[in-house]
Amino acid sequence: MANDCLFCKIAAGQIPADKVYEDDRALVFKDISPQAPTHLLAVPKEHYASVHEIPPEKVETLMGGLTGAVREAVRLTGINEGGYRLVVNSGEIAGQTVKHLHIHVLGGRELAWPPG
Repeated sequence: MANDCLFCKIAAGQIPADKVYEDDRALVFKDISPQAPTHLLAVPKEHYASVHEIPPEKVETLMGGLTGAVREAVRLTGINEGGYRLVVNSGEIAGQTVKHLHIHVLGGRELAWPPG
């Protein structure tokens, strides 16, 4: 856990969040500033600022656990029926504001393409 990381504190239970799904590797919770009717954030419980920081030997396990958590969360919220979008921002110019790897899960309305 990074001491100053918001998502690490949420994953550790130090800051409350509206949790949708949690297991030993990942947490999925509702975004406090939703950009769609359903806007979730899926975070690994291990701290990595981006995909590029994950050690090669951990990529499959960490990303597999994260996408497995997303799979359960979209089922629990019901957005798997109509469709949803997964977004990973990496770096400031991509729009990453919290330096902890996370997946935005957006659904509940038609989403335009191309995005922003």
